Amino acid sequence: MRTSHIMHAFAGCAVIFSLLLVLFADFLPTYAGSYADQRFFLVGLTGFVSIVATIYIATRGAPSKKTVFALLPALLFIFAFPVLSIPFREQLYVFVEPGLYSFYFATTILGGLVLVTLGGVNRYVEVFVSIAAVACFFYGAMSVNVYLFALVDGQADLSDLIPWGFVNIRYWSHVATWLLPILPLAVLIGPLRKYRLWRVIVATGAGLWWWIILLSTSRGSMIGIASGVLLATLFFGRQSWPWLKQFIVYFLIGGAIWFFLSVLVPSLFFGETELRSLHATSSGRMPLFIEAWQMSLQNFPFGMGPQSWLTHDLLAQEYLESRKFGHPHNMYLMWAAEYGWLLILLLMILALQLTLSFWRRRTTSLIEGKVDEVLILSGVASSLLGALVHAGVSAVFIAPGSMIVGLHVLVAFWALVAPKVFRPESRGYNARTPAKLALASSSAAVVAVLWWLWVGQVHTYYLDMKADEIYSQEHLKEWTTPRFWFHGNFPRREGPQAPSNSIGPDFAE
Repeated sequence: MRTSHIMHAFAGCAVIFSLLLVLFADFLPTYAGSYADQRFFLVGLTGFVSIVATIYIATRGAPSKKTVFALLPALLFIFAFPVLSIPFREQLYVFVEPGLYSFYFATTILGGLVLVTLGGVNRYVEVFVSIAAVACFFYGAMSVNVYLFALVDGQADLSDLIPWGFVNIRYWSHVATWLLPILPLAVLIGPLRKYRLWRVIVATGAGLWWWIILLSTSRGSMIGIASGVLLATLFFGRQSWPWLKQFIVYFLIGGAIWFFLSVLVPSLFFGETELRSLHATSSGRMPLFIEAWQMSLQNFPFGMGPQSWLTHDLLAQEYLESRKFGHPHNMYLMWAAEYGWLLILLLMILALQLTLSFWRRRTTSLIEGKVDEVLILSGVASSLLGALVHAGVSAVFIAPGSMIVGLHVLVAFWALVAPKVFRPESRGYNARTPAKLALASSSAAVVAVLWWLWVGQVHTYYLDMKADEIYSQEHLKEWTTPRFWFHGNFPRREGPQAPSNSIGPDFAE
């Protein structure tokens, strides 16, 4: 069997397990609860892909200076998380979150390089969007099932029950931001696009997801998706119209479903309709933003250390008097506060490089008239841009469900636009030379040892968190603040007797 076939089979299985764990966790047996199980799966997935991809890439020989230079911004960004954490190494669990970010983005790069080398980028996107479309359809159908039972039970405020299967609306809305822009690709590329039943299934699933977005008034998703779609349309112009037209159709279907299920039917059942209002306030985010900004200036430009948001002495009076969470609801300000503005500078350099690469790939695709490639670029870029915007008003990369789904999008985007450092593999290619095998073995061993050391810290952190959770449940009224683990107000700076910085799980979009 060719390597590309093995890769596509693994990718398909990874996507299936990812979406099962994220969307249908309520139907699966759990070891530590769905949130923790998703985190453990993410730890395992990133480790496995990093090790296997390192072996494969290393068998192609030592990288050239040109290759290293092309990957330098990404490598600096990846290693910045643990390096910037070294000054705080005496603190407990200090490398847990930095390790997560490093392996996460390393998996993005290594997985993307493997896809490029095997020439399987477009096929990977086809597999991902097809499986995602099926998952969205079944999740939407189950949401309607929950809706019908709610009506029978006399429940009028359906926004408390839908989306189902998630502890909080925010976790689902993060996933929706990743998936909704790419769902139109399911009927534009791949062999299934020829079948009318398939097109109906995709449209129904996408429409139901838009219904949930409108029902729950997920402003972060609305703003993020709209921004991503607008930018992608401006980038590609007319060539993106088939994707844009399909996207608009799905949105209109969602609006029609929303009117029927959330307005008309409840009016008939209850004589009135209770809908969440869409407002323009910050929903209490501004004090959190101010606190994170103040933190980022304390040890400029290096930050106050990993998870210092949970343990630092409060700085701003506004935050002291406000509702408090395990994160400041802004990914970039949180990184600036904990890892410093130096990390944000490296992120901006990497973003600039990827933007230039994206523009070159976009120009080449338009000139050469590669229709499918333009559509894929439109959908994937829109998904990523939407998630980046959403991250500015919510901690989009913290929830494990969002990180799992986003990983597949990020791998695809990197493979599509990142600097090409290897030629696509040919049928007659043979990398099994002693020197290359030695390089592959040693490289994989280094990655495996680093991953194993990190897993040890993750497991210790989990056990200590579970022990602390018992105290929290017994002594603290409101303690749930998501972070690495769902019990996010841990570790506390002064031990289990310290006052909680947390409140209940609800936070309006």
